[in-house]
Amino acid sequence: MPGATTNGPQPQLLFVDGSFEDLAREMAEYLKSEDAKQLLSGDKEVPKEEVLSKLVAASNALTTVPEKEFTAASNLMIHLAMQSSDPKKLLPTLCANLSKPVISSPVHGAALALNALVTIFNLLEPNDPVRARVFMEILKFIKVHGMFDGLRTYLERLPEWIASWGTDAAMERKIYEDVADVALESGEENTAYEFILKALRTFDGEGVASEDAQKLSLRALKMAIASNTHYLFQDLRAIPSVQALSDSHPVYSQLLDIFAEQDLEDYNDFNDEHKGWVEEQKLDGEKLYRKMRLLTFASLAAATPSREVEYAKITKALQIPSEEIETWAIDVIRAGLVEGKLSQQRQMFLVHKVTYRVFGQKQYQELATRVDHWRSTLQNVLGVLQQEQANAKAAKAREVQELERKLANASTGGQEGGRRRQPQRERTDNDD
Repeated sequence: MPGATTNGPQPQLLFVDGSFEDLAREMAEYLKSEDAKQLLSGDKEVPKEEVLSKLVAASNALTTVPEKEFTAASNLMIHLAMQSSDPKKLLPTLCANLSKPVISSPVHGAALALNALVTIFNLLEPNDPVRARVFMEILKFIKVHGMFDGLRTYLERLPEWIASWGTDAAMERKIYEDVADVALESGEENTAYEFILKALRTFDGEGVASEDAQKLSLRALKMAIASNTHYLFQDLRAIPSVQALSDSHPVYSQLLDIFAEQDLEDYNDFNDEHKGWVEEQKLDGEKLYRKMRLLTFASLAAATPSREVEYAKITKALQIPSEEIETWAIDVIRAGLVEGKLSQQRQMFLVHKVTYRVFGQKQYQELATRVDHWRSTLQNVLGVLQQEQANAKAAKAREVQELERKLANASTGGQEGGRRRQPQRERTDNDD
């Protein structure tokens, strides 16, 4: 939504010239609003608010105007409505009328109508609570017409907008739920889940155990365990209303605990304990089983200090034949839970990196064990390096000594050779 800011002056989005009376008469003629024309025809002072009420009531005619005239006509109507001493009384009706696609433009009609709604949103002051109502009208329109891409880039700023509007928790929650619905309609499951969590966090106090809170918590839980991309559940479990499911829906709470930190064997025990429950709740049992295997693979990798997981352990934990190990290894890597590679020669999966599903006392102990293992390995490596360094130093010293010895021998040999090569003195008569 261009121009939608949370602070600073609003941009001048409409350029309309003329007095209110002249513009209102022009609009009344264009919309063929006899009631408005009658109010504007006398010599008495124009009853501004009454005229605006009549014009807004007739604004549904804008959807029938030619495509090329719609933007100018809708901008004029919006400009007039904003001249009211209390625009919030007029905007719900105006937004509802503008939310209908332009009949004369089957291709661009929806986009033209959305632009008109966005113009209203942008003309309101950043902290005007009416903006929240207009935003909800925009959400409804986007949902009906599948135009989520037009909203995507502004979702990051939505919490800031809501804070500036000063809306209560119920309104904030409704906005987040509507965004989630729009995202889900467009196939954006991750975005939908994100905004459902935002909605859940608006419950506090006794509200966390309310029917609405529990209903929304169940929705979030079902989305999380069924998602093909969501494998970590600590963010969900940390929400008070989700924690309250342990009282209102204990079986669902138990299932969430299993997916959060337990393994396939625990899931099998759950199914034995609650036979037929997964099917009764219309959950996809096959999808849940597959996801539980991937999570079990991740836990197995995280719990192996040596970072070398034997094939036998994988087949036992995942309850699969050895022929399927490669398939599951590829799937768990694609899921982003583990990084590593298979060693067919050693019959092991070599772990390079693993995502911890939870990080509690057990994980701290595993990490401590792994750190101790690393410390021992590093100490061994350091010992080898130090020994090699000492060996290299000793070898170098021996080389120096050997070189010095050779130099000394060469020097001694040179002196003796020099003496041997001295010229003999000629014999004289005195030698006799």
